[in-house]
Amino acid sequence: MTALHLRGVVLPGHDERDLWVVNGRVRTQPVPNAETVVDGGYLLPGLVDAHCHVGIGPGGPVDLDTAATQAETDRDAGTLLIRDCGAPIDTRPLQERLDLPRIIRAGRHLARPRRYIRHLGVEIEPERLPEAVAEQVAYGDGWVKLVGDWIDRDQGDLAPLWSDDVLAKAISVAHDAGARVTAHVFGEDALPGLVNAGIDCIEHGTGLTADVIAEMAARGTALVPTLINIENFPDIAAGAGRFPGYAKHMLDLHARAGAMVAEAVAAGVPVYAGTDAGGGIAHGRIVDEIVALRRAGMTAEQAIGAASWSARGWLGWSGLEEGSAADLLAFDRDPRLDLDVLRAPTRIILRGRVVG
Repeated sequence: MTALHLRGVVLPGHDERDLWVVNGRVRTQPVPNAETVVDGGYLLPGLVDAHCHVGIGPGGPVDLDTAATQAETDRDAGTLLIRDCGAPIDTRPLQERLDLPRIIRAGRHLARPRRYIRHLGVEIEPERLPEAVAEQVAYGDGWVKLVGDWIDRDQGDLAPLWSDDVLAKAISVAHDAGARVTAHVFGEDALPGLVNAGIDCIEHGTGLTADVIAEMAARGTALVPTLINIENFPDIAAGAGRFPGYAKHMLDLHARAGAMVAEAVAAGVPVYAGTDAGGGIAHGRIVDEIVALRRAGMTAEQAIGAASWSARGWLGWSGLEEGSAADLLAFDRDPRLDLDVLRAPTRIILRGRVVG
């Protein structure tokens, strides 16, 4: 493979530097006869979608070819690392393709019967949760996805799926095996039990209160708020005519989502960018999520970091350093001054290969 040479300001820094790429790795010392593919501008560690569903479409599970197209769409938008937050199909073959983003799989959602979207998750009774977590640890790539709350039709509103004691046992099973656990949560009631049980991340988190935010900050529990998905809450409420309490609750959660994220950021909760692509959210929208995080109170640099260098570090990948994986984007202008610059990379390099 031909060695590549790039020169530009390496974000999040401010200094222009030279980088070389050899055998899919970043080098910081000159490499003879390297081909210059970027000469000036700005270099950014590849974007991360920390909550994405490769393998889910608007109608539910999709075939592997469709899942590959979804991943290509994300790649072309600059997403080079995906934390797939639950998929009903086996996407491991996609991990072998050098032209697709790197995918960290969380296995399948774990939910109770009739308490989540049909055909997406593994449905179990509460006493089986620790066993099911162990199964998903073995199947996934170091992450397990729980459904923390969902509408309870008997109550007519959001309600937790699991008791505090079973959560503590299940999360302990994952941690003992070296895996991390995250959970879908919209409402307020499921959050204290999940956080106190030692969960590693909260998805959506629209019901977060000041007390839970403070506990997350103290524990280092991450938040992936998926703000562009939360924009759909009014439509969800409009379609919930049989459950007026649930509809009202969803509208209230929607109204305070931005303030919740701002409070979490101010408290020191690690916040990362995720689109929830798949189902009702189109793939390739990571920049929209970055813009939404900026609108919610992050600085431009924080919002970019939440979808780049910070998120990569959280997931065990480095930025653009000696020996780092050569997954990066080039831009002709500084995206920290205008986030829309992120929509038009001049170069996309994945695994050391120019793919765009």
